Amino acid sequence: MPRDHIILECTEARSEGKPVSRYMSCRNKKTQPDRVEKKKYNPNLRRHTLHREIK
Repeated sequence: MPRDHIILECTEARSEGKPVSRYMSCRNKKTQPDRVEKKKYNPNLRRHTLHREIK
């Protein structure tokens, strides 16, 4: 199965001492072999931040 479910975690929240926000997403392993990065909304910071894939 080429599609994989992943968890995206905010990169800026920990440095500011706020709770992290996490999103569920999926990716195609064949077309995206590297870790995924997306801009998503963080409700704790009240702005869009960069979210990276975690293991």
